[in-house]
Amino acid sequence: MSIGISGFTQNKINWMSWEEAVEANKTEPRLIFVDTYTNWCGWCKKMDQTTFKQPFIVDYMNARYYAVKMNAEMKDTIDFNGYTFVNPSPGGKRSTHQLAASLLDNKLSYPSFVFLNQNFERLQIVPGFQNAKNLETIIRYFIEGASAGLTQEEFMKDYTPFVK
Repeated sequence: MSIGISGFTQNKINWMSWEEAVEANKTEPRLIFVDTYTNWCGWCKKMDQTTFKQPFIVDYMNARYYAVKMNAEMKDTIDFNGYTFVNPSPGGKRSTHQLAASLLDNKLSYPSFVFLNQNFERLQIVPGFQNAKNLETIIRYFIEGASAGLTQEEFMKDYTPFVK
């Protein structure tokens, strides 16, 4: 269990579906963090077992982001922003869903993380495994640095990590 930065206690990230994040964002806009993964990705599983269980990461994500867990090979149809996104070959091996491909700008490596603003516009794609210390820097930058108009370099000058 971890003690939350907002005074609540949770022990896991409140992962949402894409549709749940879209709905939640209508009433309380937040940045959106999308974890794009596949079932066969070993590094994705390692992040689930380590990074995404680190107490500060859990609390910060739950308090500041809508965290979306997106299987890049899902079979679901998603209607969003006037478009219908599908998996073009849902029975095929390693067929990528159109929404995942769009979010990742067709750079399909897993895990990859997509940061979106409250209007679902892409801010950045971060590919590859991230340990808790690295992920903390990234998730805090978008909330505390970018929102204040700082570049990543400016943000890092006064940055003090919570994760050791």
